[in-house]
Amino acid sequence: MDITELYAAHRLALVRLAVLLVDDFASAEDVVQDAFAALARRPEAVRDPSKALAYLRISVVNTARSALRRRRTARAYSPPHDVAAPSPEDSAVLAEEHREVIEALHRLAPRQREVLVLRYWSDLSEAEIAETLDVSRGTVKSTASRALVALEKSMRSTGPRSEGTEQR
Repeated sequence: MDITELYAAHRLALVRLAVLLVDDFASAEDVVQDAFAALARRPEAVRDPSKALAYLRISVVNTARSALRRRRTARAYSPPHDVAAPSPEDSAVLAEEHREVIEALHRLAPRQREVLVLRYWSDLSEAEIAETLDVSRGTVKSTASRALVALEKSMRSTGPRSEGTEQR
């Protein structure tokens, strides 16, 4: 399988992964393009498609982390500003029924968010997540457990309230 076939087969899933990590469609596309560009510079990685896909996932996660660090640094040097409404492209990628979950997901700690995104959106096993994030399987399990509790709590506290229903 060459890089063109890998791109056609996995680009969309990798962009979705990146969007969930960086919360910005344009940045997510840049992250994925950077991952494929890095892979193109390593032709030996393309010979085994499973290794190439693992390389791409790792590259997307690491590049997303870097993008978030750069974004945090840039925000530290500029005055705070209002968050712009999502663009039509963002809305197309993030279906309306997932918006509440994604908002709650972004309130999680970065490592918790990464574990949940890799597990439930990218459908990776604990072993694949551990390899991608360079942590133990036990860390993946405990982080996922804590993240799900935090996600549920976050969604309960900000979710829609029915008339006549009390929040406890």
